Amino acid sequence: MGKNLLLVGGGHAHLTVLANLRVYQEAGHHVTLVTPADYHYYSGMGPGMLSGFYRPAECRFNVRAMAERGGGTFIRSRMTSIDPREGVVHLENGMALGYDVCSFNTGSLPPAKMAGIGGHPGVFPVKPIENLLRAKLRLEEVLATGRSPKVLVIGGGPAGVELAGNACELIRCGCSATSEADPDVAVVPGRGLLPRFPEKVRSLAYRSLARRGIKIFDGHTASRLGDGVAYLSGDLHVPWDVAFLAYGVSPQPDLSRFGVATGPKGGILVDEYLRSVSHPNILGGGDCISFAPGELEKVGVYPVRQNPVLHHNLLASLNGDKLEPFTNTGGGYLLILNCGGGRGILHKGFLTYEGQTAFWLKDRIDRAFMKRFQVSGELEEE
Repeated sequence: MGKNLLLVGGGHAHLTVLANLRVYQEAGHHVTLVTPADYHYYSGMGPGMLSGFYRPAECRFNVRAMAERGGGTFIRSRMTSIDPREGVVHLENGMALGYDVCSFNTGSLPPAKMAGIGGHPGVFPVKPIENLLRAKLRLEEVLATGRSPKVLVIGGGPAGVELAGNACELIRCGCSATSEADPDVAVVPGRGLLPRFPEKVRSLAYRSLARRGIKIFDGHTASRLGDGVAYLSGDLHVPWDVAFLAYGVSPQPDLSRFGVATGPKGGILVDEYLRSVSHPNILGGGDCISFAPGELEKVGVYPVRQNPVLHHNLLASLNGDKLEPFTNTGGGYLLILNCGGGRGILHKGFLTYEGQTAFWLKDRIDRAFMKRFQVSGELEEE
């Protein structure tokens, strides 16, 4: 008799599953995808979408179409609770769904740890990635009034560097048509830009932002966002029209309150098979998990690597077959930052480089990844 597979979240790590739903159907199983939107936006191209280099249709997967064309069921909603003993998930829309095997790929969100950010229309957390499309529209609204918007980026990691550079590029292009003012972009990086990276990468990032006039409040943190004013440490006040929150992420949702084991930094604690250590019929991938054999960085390379392993292990769990360990956990991955303006910073091992070639390579890699899973006519959409 066939079984029920419930996919919660349509992120990067579920793409191979969604592209191969016919295999599950042919084995007699039924697959349901629950996610809050019809599309999943690829994080690697989000900053390029902000600057206008990419159209939104180039940066997203139609996960609803993938699910339905593969013979599965799509439900646009969010999970509110789970009963792992009974195998039931409750949704925001009031539905309750039973499952034999459940897989989570729900990602992460910046922690809401700053006062004054709730409900302000000009504040945009870096995730979910579609927030960057909303931020782009907001910036263009200000540009349409004939003035240059003031942008504040809170956070100095890779996302903060990319957002600052690409917001500057969007404003620079918009100012040339609507205003004489230069882009006004500021970064509040806390301990500094890219603190976990080698000094050469950090130096290139500083130079990339500084040569375009982007202000860097090194060593400062933001404690509160007032109406149009950010309050920083050292009694500094910085004006803003649009603020990006890029100061780290926390796994979503928190399943510890439902009895599911979680890691020290949150996230479903999974073994080498991407399987919950407390509930073997719950699996997951991406930012929402904590990998028990060794914590993985919250970067897109790992959910992409987990894709085929998670697909294999979900099917094996349903069929009672042998699971496959996830072993591709090594660091030293290729990092390319999109700095805006067609330039990037490339780092791998002892090689570090800044320039147009770096972004050209990133663009080719990202487009190749998109091509694998954009199987529902996304590029033809408006």
